[in-house]
Amino acid sequence: MATSLLATDGYKFSMAEAGWPLRRETFYYAHRRGGLQVVPLDLPALVRSLLPEPRPEDYEFLSRNDYEMGVGFKAGILRRERLVIHALPRGALFYPKEPVLSLSGPSAMVSWIEPLLIQLNFRIQVATQALEDREALARALAVVACEEQKRIALETLDAVGVKGVSIRVDSEGYYQRVRAQVRELVEIVEDPNRIFEVGLRAATCLEQHEIALRACKDAGVVRTSNVEGARKLGLIPVGTMGHEHVQRYGSDEAAFRAIRERRPQRSSYLLDTYDTLASGLPAAFRLIREDPGAMDSIRFDSGNKKLQYLYAITQARDMGLRPVNILEDGLDAQATREFEELRRQVSWEPSAQFYGYGGHIVARTMDCPFTRDRVAAVYKLSLTGHTATMKFGNEAAEGKQSIPGSPVLFRRRHGSGPIGLIGQEGELPPQGYFQLTDSDPETPSFVAAQGADPKALRVAYTPATQALVAELHQRHFPHGR
Repeated sequence: MATSLLATDGYKFSMAEAGWPLRRETFYYAHRRGGLQVVPLDLPALVRSLLPEPRPEDYEFLSRNDYEMGVGFKAGILRRERLVIHALPRGALFYPKEPVLSLSGPSAMVSWIEPLLIQLNFRIQVATQALEDREALARALAVVACEEQKRIALETLDAVGVKGVSIRVDSEGYYQRVRAQVRELVEIVEDPNRIFEVGLRAATCLEQHEIALRACKDAGVVRTSNVEGARKLGLIPVGTMGHEHVQRYGSDEAAFRAIRERRPQRSSYLLDTYDTLASGLPAAFRLIREDPGAMDSIRFDSGNKKLQYLYAITQARDMGLRPVNILEDGLDAQATREFEELRRQVSWEPSAQFYGYGGHIVARTMDCPFTRDRVAAVYKLSLTGHTATMKFGNEAAEGKQSIPGSPVLFRRRHGSGPIGLIGQEGELPPQGYFQLTDSDPETPSFVAAQGADPKALRVAYTPATQALVAELHQRHFPHGR
């Protein structure tokens, strides 16, 4: 069945209109944690199967919901001949932070695919567990949320040669758990209109997410980032800006101005691409001061959000501003209670504080433990035009900094040194290494570490990648951070 153009997050459409939909860009997919894992399928074939087939009624729906798409997007989303995929071969083993695949092509296309491609993490986790521990696999897959999730699991098990796993579908149980979770959140914030759902990337498949959205709607939540889900269920699609938009412009202020000055709707300024307090927040406040009546919002997404929140409130009051606050990333019921208490303490109006939930309502309610958060699956912009880019954020210690350029993976063949080196397309493998990206499926992808040296199992950068990282650090933090 053809993939709907609407089967993505709403902010993909707003960013395309405020960006360069025909510009050649590169994104890469990786896991930030989870140990040694396996690629169970032909990744280029999967990517091509996910590409959309737009219909006139898709664009009509987008237009009715504040996502009027221009000729650049409409051309870019169809230019499949310009898509270049570099990937680890089927059967390859990879470590956290190693690039599993990269996509280069028109920005509109390679950005659009993110939510569906991130769902690849479920297949990888199923395959890895199947090869590691059959009993643990049986427990993990005993109950799943929907028929599509079951089909994907069985398809993956067949690909790695594992048979005889019993899987029961309990869609009603999953629906009830999601509804209870959302009702608790509604009770805490006292108004379902202060909540929106952003869990498409936390789901294992579109069917599972649709069930979750039905439960959200039943609990009174009517806004979602899933545009296709909004169309099907009569909900409101939402989304303004992701990290890629700020990376694309290379500056918080330039990115914020682009989203505000190229779209007539309210803007939401994402603060943490480079540094929330030193860069994102000052840039957002500069724009909000220029037009305080626009009711633009600031979005807290990583790092110590309580500290950032209190600092932002203090700064806003000093400037005489009342921005709308949006809180996302890792929120649960307890965190919501704490932020509601903070809001009351600082006397911020309920109508000026909103909450977005993804994994808390979509993934934590699953019986199956193979969630996106378990491996921290990411899909990041690394090259826009001829300019390398990376996300820094406020959690460098947790490894959230992304990889710049056109990354490829080199695997150690013999000798000592890191087991994996992240290099750049066109770079020659260092001595003792070979390029695992785009290699033959029969090529061994893992060489056991010699001795007990923990450094042998780490993943490092080649000189070319190190140079890009250093250049970007100097560009964005000339005085250090």
